[in-house]
Amino acid sequence: MIKLDIAEVAQQSGVPASTLRFYEEKGLIASTGRRGLRRLFDSGVLERLALIALGRAAGFSLDEIALMFAPEGPPRIDRQMLAAKAAELDSTIRRLSAMRDGLRHAAACPASSHMECPTFRRILRAAGSGAIGVQRKKAPKRGRN
Repeated sequence: MIKLDIAEVAQQSGVPASTLRFYEEKGLIASTGRRGLRRLFDSGVLERLALIALGRAAGFSLDEIALMFAPEGPPRIDRQMLAAKAAELDSTIRRLSAMRDGLRHAAACPASSHMECPTFRRILRAAGSGAIGVQRKKAPKRGRN
């Protein structure tokens, strides 16, 4: 198997060496030795880095991605986790589509003031209720003192 030093892996994958060291600390990739002070990796690390990039693009955390990697052998990709992430993306797409449509309406609305536009007022009420926009975190409960 071909051995690549960390600079070669960084160059071929587009992942900075600092990120490669971080991924190694998290157990996502493993070096196979050293050439002087430089870490060496099997060429298979490039495919693993591509899987990490794909997982990150899909919105998985590094901890979630780590669960998919076995110490040896091929990745163990949890299909239920993929389905759950797809459902989460569907929800995000619906929310962002509603926001996009509202912005387009507000930009082209013929009303003299947005506050006079029934559609804009409906969007405003939805945003105020939390139905659209950024998901709000619940405030922590305060204990009695």
